[in-house]
Amino acid sequence: MIELDDTDRFILRALAQDASQSAGAIGRRLGMSQPAVWRRIRRLEKEGVIKGTRLRLNAEALGFGVTVFLGVKLARKGQVSLEDFERAVSAIPEVQTVEHVLGLYDFRLRVVARDLADFERVLRRRIMTLPGAGDVEANVLLSEERRPGPIG
Repeated sequence: MIELDDTDRFILRALAQDASQSAGAIGRRLGMSQPAVWRRIRRLEKEGVIKGTRLRLNAEALGFGVTVFLGVKLARKGQVSLEDFERAVSAIPEVQTVEHVLGLYDFRLRVVARDLADFERVLRRRIMTLPGAGDVEANVLLSEERRPGPIG
């Protein structure tokens, strides 16, 4: 575990809020030079605290107005490996995330669709036809607030 000071935490919070901001912009808010902030960011990357940056697309603006969290229980454990199911479901474009979980279901999927009819098509024709797909439970996302999580 890496030791973080208040400056590191400030930088992490700033980047968690908007990873596209420059080291210079963060430095101005901290009263530090751009090179000093840049070195700290590189150190945090090298130590594995920062795993990378991602582009977050607005699914609704792209025409995908429905997000569904789907719990999937494999029907025939042993006949279809977890890895095979995970690989197959990951190939479906509407499936944004695939999480192998412990509990009532084996997998938790985040699925986007244009509307509920489109989601039903994806569920029936793509997900439920996968080898090993068994019981499912769908939860439609009503609203979402993203939080950066705890920072030491």
